[in-house]
Amino acid sequence: MKVLIVDDHAMIRNGIKQLHAASAMTFVEADNGQDALLLQERERPQMIVLDLNLPGLSGLELLRQLLFRDPAARILVFTMHAEPAYAARALKIGASGYVSKNSAPEELRTAFERVANGQTYVESEIAQTLAAGADEQRAPLSERDLEILRLLGEGRSFSEIADSLGLAYKTVANSATQIKSKLGVSRTADLIRLSVEMGIPRGTAP
Repeated sequence: MKVLIVDDHAMIRNGIKQLHAASAMTFVEADNGQDALLLQERERPQMIVLDLNLPGLSGLELLRQLLFRDPAARILVFTMHAEPAYAARALKIGASGYVSKNSAPEELRTAFERVANGQTYVESEIAQTLAAGADEQRAPLSERDLEILRLLGEGRSFSEIADSLGLAYKTVANSATQIKSKLGVSRTADLIRLSVEMGIPRGTAP
């Protein structure tokens, strides 16, 4: 089996390969979405390990594009986003598995093996939260909503978010108003607080 690893950290890519060094799998690597799409077309991997926190193209949008190009692709999301809303969205798009980078190596190995064998796997703690319905309030959030919420949590202004996502300022402002309604809050400051509480990690502004 050929596996494409998409992650912008070389140490993570090397760690995944070392974890499966005894297998007969071959690996190709990409550190951004555009390279991942090119490698998918050229190498035709049967399985893809995908980080959601990538430079440029949104990880969730990349997931959608990878599956559009190859609906049979088995995609395991391996990301720092432990928030169930991300898992729910990724699984709805068509990911076969979802594991956060806080999980133990054995859980990643189990997820890897199951997805490689055509099964599905969700990290146990996230799966329990989803099963308990704790994510119902956040499920209506779209991919764009989640990206805006994440960037607000990083301290970005509406103007900076608009530039980062290639949107008009008015679009971001209107989206923020809709997110407030979905989450039942009235202030932008509450969205920033919720971003932190939801576990959407802070990043480094480009």
